Amino acid sequence: MTYAFPLAIPTLTTDRLTLREPREADFATMLAFSKSPRASFVGGNIGRKWVWRSHLANMGHWALRGYGFYSVDTKAGEFVGRIGVIYHDEWPEPELAWSLYDGFEGHGYAAEAALAAKADYHARVSSAPLISMIDVPNTRSEAVTLRLGAVREKTETHPEGDFHIYRHPAPVRAK
Repeated sequence: MTYAFPLAIPTLTTDRLTLREPREADFATMLAFSKSPRASFVGGNIGRKWVWRSHLANMGHWALRGYGFYSVDTKAGEFVGRIGVIYHDEWPEPELAWSLYDGFEGHGYAAEAALAAKADYHARVSSAPLISMIDVPNTRSEAVTLRLGAVREKTETHPEGDFHIYRHPAPVRAK
């Protein structure tokens, strides 16, 4: 039996990627990522039950707010990461965020998917500019943020650590 996700989450496509709804089948890859050193910037090795709860929380985020993390696949069907707009409790504003899984960094996937997720958010939810909160030592995500045209506004301390807060440009509206 194949289960269909009950929320209307749009499927977005780019030249190389498909941004889609989260699926239970994504869990194993998410769990493997959580145990890798690269996960240190998104909570680190949080354990199986917390990865599961994070997966469910993302689905709840979609239900509550109408947006969240997309699961991102290559055209060949490889699950490369989660990218989208999230607005956590205690976050100052909605955030454009991403996590690419091991072996998929360095191909431009984060920027490509982030641009698609940002455009979708602005078309469906709000035209307000988004932020990205980048863990201070996470220079790779900082490079993606700069590639997307964001500008660093400040550095803040939050319960999860110190973050550079970048502001993405607002969408350009046709006149």
